[in-house]
Amino acid sequence: MIQSFEHARILVVDDEEPNVRLLQRILEREGYRHYRGTTDPRDAAALFAEFRPDLVVLDLHMPHLDGFAVMEKLRALIPEETYLPILVVTGDITPEARRRALASGTKDFLIKPFDVGEVTLRIRNLLETRLLHLQLQSQNELLEQKVRERTRELEFARLETLERLARAAEFRDDDTGQHTQRAGRTSTRAPAARRSRAAPRDVIRRAAPLHDVGKIGIPDSILLRPGPLGEKEFDVMRTHTNIGARLLSGSKFPLLDIAATIALTHHERWDGTGYPEGLKGEAIPLVGRIVAVADVFDALTHNRPYKPAWPVEKALEEIERQAGRQFDPRVVEAFLQTLRRMGFLSPEGESGRAPS
Repeated sequence: MIQSFEHARILVVDDEEPNVRLLQRILEREGYRHYRGTTDPRDAAALFAEFRPDLVVLDLHMPHLDGFAVMEKLRALIPEETYLPILVVTGDITPEARRRALASGTKDFLIKPFDVGEVTLRIRNLLETRLLHLQLQSQNELLEQKVRERTRELEFARLETLERLARAAEFRDDDTGQHTQRAGRTSTRAPAARRSRAAPRDVIRRAAPLHDVGKIGIPDSILLRPGPLGEKEFDVMRTHTNIGARLLSGSKFPLLDIAATIALTHHERWDGTGYPEGLKGEAIPLVGRIVAVADVFDALTHNRPYKPAWPVEKALEEIERQAGRQFDPRVVEAFLQTLRRMGFLSPEGESGRAPS
C-alpha cells in the first residue's frame, strides 16, 4: 500500500512517445519516482499486472487497441471494491467520447494539449483519493481481524463453559469427571458419527459430554446410592433426561440444540422400551443412538458408585447382546469397527483395555 504520494506507482499509456516522455518529466518534477510508460497499448495489461500501479494515465485513440479496449482489459485485473483511478488524457473533445470514457471507468478527463499545473493537480487529487481508500481498506481489514479474533475468543469461552458444565454434573457421581469426555470422544470415533447429517463430527464431540447434565437436578440420595435403585428412585433418576433437555434447549447456539437432543434421547432404546418418550428404531435421533452406545460402554468399563468396572470383554459382549434391543445394530457394528481400527479389539473379537 502506498504510504505517501511520492511512493505512488503511475502507469502512462500513450501511443506517442513525446507525450509519454512529457508526462514522465512532469512526474519527476513533482517528486514521483515510481512510474512506467508504454507506447503500445497491447502491453498495458501485462504492465499493469506486473507494476501494480496506483494510477493509470491513458490516451483514448491509439492503434491496435484504443483506450476503451484497454480499460476493458484492466477492469478484469482490478479487484472488486478497489478504487484504482484512470485519468484519460486525449485530444477527443466530443461529449460522446467523454461520456463513454466515464462510463468505462474513467475517474477524470483531460483534453490535449493540457495545462501542466492542471494535470499535476488532477493526478494528486486522484492519488489522494486512492490513498484514503487504501487506508480505509486497511482499517477495515484490521477491524475484521479483531472481530475474528474476538469471535474465536468468545467461541472458546463458550465451549469451555459448556465443558465445565458437563464436568460439574459429572463430578457428582464420578470424582474424576472423565466419563463425559470419554463418551464424547468415543461417540465421534464411530463411522456413523462421521457420516451423520444431523450434526458434524466436531459438534457431536462437543455436545455428547453434556448428555448427563440433567443429573444436576437429581438428589444425592438417589444419584450416589451404592446399591440398586427402587422403582420410585429410578423414576426420579429417569427425569435427568428431561432436566438436561430443558437446561439445554431454546438456545440460538446450534451445538446446544444437538446437546439437548442427546440429553433427552440417549436412554431411548431401539426396541421402544426406553425413556423418557419410548421412541423406537429410527424415530430415535441418530445422535442419541450413537451416544447411547458410547455412554453405556464407558459406564460399564469404569467404576461407578453402584458397581465396579467390568472387564472390556464382558462389556463388549453386553453391547453386542443388546444390539437390536437397546441399541441400533448398525451403530453397534460401527462402534466395534472403531475399536478394531484403534487396536482395542482384534479382528477375531478379542478385546484389550478400554478406550480412554
